[in-house]
Amino acid sequence: MDLRHLSVDTGRLLLRPFIESDFPAMADMHSRADVVRYLPWEARDEATSRVVFERHRDTRLDVDGDGLTLAGIEKESGSFVGEFVLFLRSVEHRSGEVGYILHPDFFGRGYATEGARAMLEIGFEEVKLHRIIGRLDARNAASAAVLGKLGMRQEAHFVRNEQIKGEWTDEVVFALLVEEWAGLPHAK
Repeated sequence: MDLRHLSVDTGRLLLRPFIESDFPAMADMHSRADVVRYLPWEARDEATSRVVFERHRDTRLDVDGDGLTLAGIEKESGSFVGEFVLFLRSVEHRSGEVGYILHPDFFGRGYATEGARAMLEIGFEEVKLHRIIGRLDARNAASAAVLGKLGMRQEAHFVRNEQIKGEWTDEVVFALLVEEWAGLPHAK
């Protein structure tokens, strides 16, 4: 599924494919230790961010492992807020995974919930997924709250199952089925 022209207006955000002018803000965000604290990768240098940026510009969801990453732009200011992602985990089982990374300047404003809700809508309504999960480091209470606000339920808590930056950490998995999504109020 080619999603090169996909653009979503969430009310306060415009989610759209990455363009070259997004690179400096994305690279800055990825270089920050406070941003990647709970992510499975270290802060990135500019060269590594460039590789990731080019991967973000591939907007297809065809085979297991493909990911759609959209830039989140604050409509009022035109500022880069962060990135919102939908991974295709299994074509056979019609399952995906939602994720997001926000620049700290935009924490606490509801943008993660707003953008992730749009990604769930794409996953369930455009891609026709049956199930979408969200995985996170259990210490990331703010992200767990976002998934809860989206109507996702916690399904699993894996104890010390991953090493993140040299430390054994717990992983929490939230999930939502298409029929559960259909029963949620979708006010944006």
